[in-house]
Amino acid sequence: MLKGLAITPPVVGRISIGRVIERNGKRLPEKDDQFTLTTQIQNHDGWMLHPLDETMRKASNGKLRAIPVRLMFNDPNLNLRAEYSAFEKETGRPICVGNGDTCRRAANNAIETLPCPSPEACEFGLKRCKPYGRLNVIVGEDDELGSFIFRTTSFNSIRTLAARLNYYHALSGGLLATMPLELKLRGKSTTQSYRSAIYYVDLAVRSGMSLESAIAQARELADRKRTAGFDQTALDDAARMGFANGAFEDSADEAPEVVEEFYPTSPPASGPGTSTAPPNNPSLNDKLKAKADKLIN
Repeated sequence: MLKGLAITPPVVGRISIGRVIERNGKRLPEKDDQFTLTTQIQNHDGWMLHPLDETMRKASNGKLRAIPVRLMFNDPNLNLRAEYSAFEKETGRPICVGNGDTCRRAANNAIETLPCPSPEACEFGLKRCKPYGRLNVIVGEDDELGSFIFRTTSFNSIRTLAARLNYYHALSGGLLATMPLELKLRGKSTTQSYRSAIYYVDLAVRSGMSLESAIAQARELADRKRTAGFDQTALDDAARMGFANGAFEDSADEAPEVVEEFYPTSPPASGPGTSTAPPNNPSLNDKLKAKADKLIN
């Protein structure tokens, strides 16, 4: 294994609730009120749609606001990695990643470990650091180790997903990887959004199922996989070692997308469905929840 290279879950597609548009010669992020599933290929019109996008959109009669998913790992912190992150604007290279306690910062051709007081209390990160989350989920039945990735800088999405993952993990006896779940898009209004709708991502049991039946199905599927020789514990351990193998999870391949999300050239346009306004560290979810009243999208 190459040292310094984070080994992350194989990605076969992306999940977003927005897109990047070009207006007056500038590329700007534009929020949406529905999900979009794309491939990892871009053309002049943007990211190419994944075939599952059309399939699921037809099943939902238009707008895609719920996606049936399964998780890859039983450990909540392997499915969702959430950190405070700062990126170099010109290249998209990660320069500082922290959890509110300590951070890893690229400086002087080395990676330094420094205190991380959180962005609002950090001179270095005050105007460049944001909460950054990455959630990997399995969509469809074609590839049990191929995931779709949802990247977000929304504190609402990070906080909600972190809470749901921990709750389902506790209620199911640690069987997150076999729970029948779905990503759901929810809306809310706040004083910071001037009462207009902002959208965030939630995780729920699949429509038409009760929590009890979802847990029963999770146990049945876990037993069936175990009988077939599927070692979920070993998979979690392998993923944990892979994430810890690099100082930063994101590589140069994601640089343009990260820069567009973190550093838009001007504020996104307002209108229907637009917003006005993450190695794994298991303590971050608690730190994010503790700062819930201080940070909004």
